[in-house]
Amino acid sequence: MRKLLLIITLFLSLLTFSQNENDDTNTFWKNVRFGGGLGLGFGNNTTTFAISPTAVYDFNEKFSLGAGVGYQYSKRDNVKSNVFSVSLLSLFNPINNIQLSVEFEQLFLNQSFEGVESQTSYPALYLGGAYRVSDNVSLGVRYDVLYNSSGSIYASAISPIVRVFF
Repeated sequence: MRKLLLIITLFLSLLTFSQNENDDTNTFWKNVRFGGGLGLGFGNNTTTFAISPTAVYDFNEKFSLGAGVGYQYSKRDNVKSNVFSVSLLSLFNPINNIQLSVEFEQLFLNQSFEGVESQTSYPALYLGGAYRVSDNVSLGVRYDVLYNSSGSIYASAISPIVRVFF
């Protein structure tokens, strides 16, 4: 997992530092939007924290492609989980207020239960549909076509979409 994160960091660094200071660079950055998600939850012996920044490049008004990283910490009674993820995201807007998405995400789970630690990883491939509230906000649902109830940290293959990009 560390090797994968190192490769992604190096790749993004090369992209950042290889850009020239000319009109092409300005055009490139005008088409990049940043967003992501934050989560925080508390309950009876339960704590959850999540962060997932994402960046997309708008090729035109209809199609965008991007990448994201994520981290989620969860503690319930004697069980602690750390989930790291990397993802690739494509967005397609066939008409003004409809957004279709395909997202591949690789999840890396480190879990501890009463001193016993385990590590696993698994992929997720989401197909989604959302209503575009504005150019920057979309609300909808997505479905993980690779979902496996015995291997996933999620209770369902269906999850909500709340996307905000600036």
